Amino acid sequence: MFRRAEILVRGVVQGVYFRYTTKRKADEFNVKGLVRNLSDGGVQVICEGAEEDIARLVEWCRKGPAGAVVEAVDVVWGTHKGEFTDFRIAH
Repeated sequence: MFRRAEILVRGVVQGVYFRYTTKRKADEFNVKGLVRNLSDGGVQVICEGAEEDIARLVEWCRKGPAGAVVEAVDVVWGTHKGEFTDFRIAH
């Protein structure tokens, strides 16, 4: 089943290549969407794909890349909209 998810990651997640490694993992898991830094220091991922592939990305976000200290990951699941054709880093 295809789903959509918004993932909010909190902790030391900026300045540690979180966005770049999230893109690599999303491509590996065949998940489409975007990742961006938030002004409050967190990272937001909006993504679509197979539910099990998104779940793999969520699990990866719970640890993140080397140097990250993830304190919290919140996920809001939604209905797939077919909005994305690839995964990108938003600026």
